[in-house]
Amino acid sequence: MLPAVPPAQIQQVQAPAPAPAPAPGRELAFGGFNRFPLRGTVLPAEGLPWFAVLAADSGPLDRDWVNPMLPDSHGGRTLAQWLQAQGVASLRYDKRIHGSQDPRLDTSLDAQAGDLGAALAAARDLPEAKGRRLLLVGQGEGALLGLLVARQADALLLLGMPPLTMAKSLAAQLKPQLPVDIAAPNLSFLESVFQAIRTHGPLPQPSAEVHPAMVRLGASLMAPETLEFVRATLDLDPWALAARSLAPVALVWGDRDIQAWKPAVIPPTFTGTVMEIANANHLLKREDRPRSELNGASALSGYGDEVPLADLSPVVAWLKRLPR
Repeated sequence: MLPAVPPAQIQQVQAPAPAPAPAPGRELAFGGFNRFPLRGTVLPAEGLPWFAVLAADSGPLDRDWVNPMLPDSHGGRTLAQWLQAQGVASLRYDKRIHGSQDPRLDTSLDAQAGDLGAALAAARDLPEAKGRRLLLVGQGEGALLGLLVARQADALLLLGMPPLTMAKSLAAQLKPQLPVDIAAPNLSFLESVFQAIRTHGPLPQPSAEVHPAMVRLGASLMAPETLEFVRATLDLDPWALAARSLAPVALVWGDRDIQAWKPAVIPPTFTGTVMEIANANHLLKREDRPRSELNGASALSGYGDEVPLADLSPVVAWLKRLPR
């Protein structure tokens, strides 16, 4: 027979002291490429000797990585809070194209990579980063931009990096989503768009077999306000850039990601760390559906704030192994 436990002791066992609330962030303004005004949020943390600068994926994303098509997905904020819980402070910022209606805005590759470089430079002067080394965390397109400014960081954590050039990645993403009977003319049209971008030609005229969504994609790729950026990144090889980095680099993909995925063969020129996170989508959130059942539309339901992050313990282990 178990001895009786006084009620006060039962209460102590059943109601442990709550964990302290995470420290709130603070606003930051700094000058980007050519002194373009940028704004962001600094999230403090105590623990690991690293300060992270987060670079968002493609599109007019804000510092929380909110896409106009996905207003309830704050992937950047979620990642920054996760880093904070691991003891890594961070800075995340609004992309220059977020909310802009100015057709004269410089959206070039130099400008957007320059903004990330400016964010890294600003981070080094922050009190939250004092005595810490800089960790560049890039997601999707942000991973590619991160490789361009890799010399300004002490380590790179690249999430969902396109494993191919932009042109090859788009074709690889779209091919499985096209019905077999119309795949050939649609992929042919896409390649003609790529060639027009490379040669400064006009938007090709589609045949009757080309799906309207493919026509819209072609028009968006050749939109005047972002055409120079697309042209500069269309055939940019991420592996060639990664091979040049002298800092530690970790490449992380989710095994349920339908936008970018771990290639079957890693080029021998890359000597960094490669991780594939189980049951994880493009935002490294938990995805239990098989990758074969996902497409561009259905995958979106796994990006919301209500979906928890996948098990990122391999990333934690890498962070703790970094030189101090």
